[in-house]
Amino acid sequence: MRTLLLTLLALGMASVSAAAAPNTAANPVGDPKVASSDDGKYFDANGNPTYKIGAGDAVDWYTFSGYRRFNGSCEVCHGFDGSGSSFAPDLTQSLKTIGYTDFQNIVVNGKQDVNTAQSLVMPAFGDNKNVMCYLDDIYVYLRARADGAQGNGRPASHEDKPQTAIQNENSCMGP
Repeated sequence: MRTLLLTLLALGMASVSAAAAPNTAANPVGDPKVASSDDGKYFDANGNPTYKIGAGDAVDWYTFSGYRRFNGSCEVCHGFDGSGSSFAPDLTQSLKTIGYTDFQNIVVNGKQDVNTAQSLVMPAFGDNKNVMCYLDDIYVYLRARADGAQGNGRPASHEDKPQTAIQNENSCMGP
């Protein structure tokens, strides 16, 4: 089902107009507490993906996957565990003030904030399957880091990979 990638891309592109300003009423950061779940994927009361930390600091599969994907695609600029670098901001702070829709918009379309005080340029990843197929995972991991629920480094343990995650990955990444 390659339509998942196209759906992700369409959602990201649609969010351009919806995400006019960070932390708007339509895009709240919100409480990360789990309000619902679907085959091991957790959502907050606003329907945004969120994390679940269980006994022994075991994380849900998507948080673990987000850790792996972040460190494969984003760490080079945003630093170890999203803590920032001379190239890009500390995402553990940024995700305290931007919601899921803004996060999607920035990752899909990139961002430029260039003025006399700073030169921040985030490339667009909307065509990169290694990012787009795991966008929710990356968000969930960074959300856990921003909230202080997940510390530095590899999560101690994680839930098993849900069947739905396997199916979505196969359909998004293709043969």
